[in-house]
Amino acid sequence: QVQLVESGGGLVQAGGSLRLSCAASGRTFSTYGMGWFRQSPGKEREFVAAIRWSGSLTSYADSVKGRFTISGDNILKKTVYLQMNNLKPEDTAVYYCAVDATYGRTGWSIQSGYDYWGRGTQVTVSS
Repeated sequence: QVQLVESGGGLVQAGGSLRLSCAASGRTFSTYGMGWFRQSPGKEREFVAAIRWSGSLTSYADSVKGRFTISGDNILKKTVYLQMNNLKPEDTAVYYCAVDATYGRTGWSIQSGYDYWGRGTQVTVSS
């Protein structure tokens, strides 16, 4: 069984920063990429950022480009981080980490492109 645990969420004022972490553990499995999604009350879960281990390629939602940075452990490929700067009240959401454990996928920004999910960590940005 694969487990993903997110940490680093919390309450921050607008303009502040937070760093989220996600660690995957469990049975032996390969990962080809990891991603972050978020969900606000009453809204659909949306893509935030993703990293592909091959080539260390990254992708971001337009709403977070220039403010958020995704990074990870490209050796063990089981840990990912999300550095969030210049946070805005509209960034308030539960942030979920996800793992793509299937070779050959290309859907970085869609939920069906991932096999395993964490339970989420709350990020609240006050104005």
